[in-house]
Amino acid sequence: MPNASNRNACEHLAQVFATDIPLTAALAVTVRDWHNQRLELQLPLHENRNHQDTMFGGSLYCAAVLACWGWLHLRLREAGIDSTHIVVQAGHIDYPLPVLENAAVVCEAPDASVWTRFIKMYQRHGKARISLTSRVLTHDGQDGACFTGQFVLHR
Repeated sequence: MPNASNRNACEHLAQVFATDIPLTAALAVTVRDWHNQRLELQLPLHENRNHQDTMFGGSLYCAAVLACWGWLHLRLREAGIDSTHIVVQAGHIDYPLPVLENAAVVCEAPDASVWTRFIKMYQRHGKARISLTSRVLTHDGQDGACFTGQFVLHR
């Protein structure tokens, strides 16, 4: 069960999505959980289905990017860095399985050394890059999509 701090983080990110990234409304993506530096979004099939009644690949890509962007935003907020100057620089996605139902979209923390190097670079130069991954899970917990992206934070 999420504690008040986790709920606050989820509500904060949902508000940021609503005001700063209008596409999230069309996708009907929701922020489900932020716990132990793991972000989970929910992506509904109905609003994101394609002509075969599976999840549209473009929606999967957008949700995967949002999970990483949201993870970075919340992690920076925890670190006391209040910045939405986060952009995706590059991304790659694979679609190993069709997504047939509502999907969880998960981004977990990179290695601690990667995070430390990223923060030091940002503090030193006002700009830093970090590679993050997210997964869109099928109804039975398998990978429906796997995304890796390069994100840039700048002042």
